[in-house]
Amino acid sequence: MATPYLILICLVACCLVMALVWCWAVKINNAGVVDVFWALNFPLIAILLFFLADGLELRKQLICSMVVIAGLRLGAHLWQRVIGHLQVEEGRYQQLRKEWAPHENKKFFWFFQFQAFSNVILAIPFFLIAGNKDTHIHTLEYFGIGLWVIAVLGESIADMQLSQFKKDACNRGKVCQLGLWNYSRHPNYFFQLLLWVAYFLFALYAPWGWIAISSPVIIGYLLFKVTGIPATEEQALRSKGELYRQYQQSTSVFVPWFKKQVSTLK
Repeated sequence: MATPYLILICLVACCLVMALVWCWAVKINNAGVVDVFWALNFPLIAILLFFLADGLELRKQLICSMVVIAGLRLGAHLWQRVIGHLQVEEGRYQQLRKEWAPHENKKFFWFFQFQAFSNVILAIPFFLIAGNKDTHIHTLEYFGIGLWVIAVLGESIADMQLSQFKKDACNRGKVCQLGLWNYSRHPNYFFQLLLWVAYFLFALYAPWGWIAISSPVIIGYLLFKVTGIPATEEQALRSKGELYRQYQQSTSVFVPWFKKQVSTLK
């Protein structure tokens, strides 16, 4: 099937999912559920590509397996975090609800649809890889797979460490500095960006593969400028105040192994 049709099918599917999720979010008054289904939309796209794309079968199996594993892992982690506290909406969305009142539900609908659109735009490497008919798997593609393994493991460890910290009632109101969080304020975001770099490398040998650079660039922009680090740190400062300011001064924003260099410069 031609790529434009694949993109359209995936976009319609993701938009329908997000429309249904929005209906649920309005009913339970919790927009935080969008995060769960944003992650799960990627496996949906991968499954559609597996059955509809006409690239090399082995390459399709590799990329679709990677996307499904990474997407389900993140989706399960977010499901546990969000669904376990449905009665309390995450602070970021509470703030948006205040800013968008009295038309917050309408604005949240378009926000959810934008998430569906971002799913498809970010999935550009998947479309390129799944449509690549080259019968040879290149070294750089294997390198991308290796980097993907590191990214998934790193993000899993960071998420697990944060979850363990939050489970302890004694840590309520405190800042997590367990494991990777002792060196970076956002190790989960770091490995999430690394994940998209891996997809880009895997896509490079596909026709027009260089276009896949858009995905890590967009993810980087979102993490650094929009819904990632800025929103997370604003909420942390609102809820933890001076404790989080001290944490900001002692850790790198992003990359775990920068802590020593940052401390040295100070």
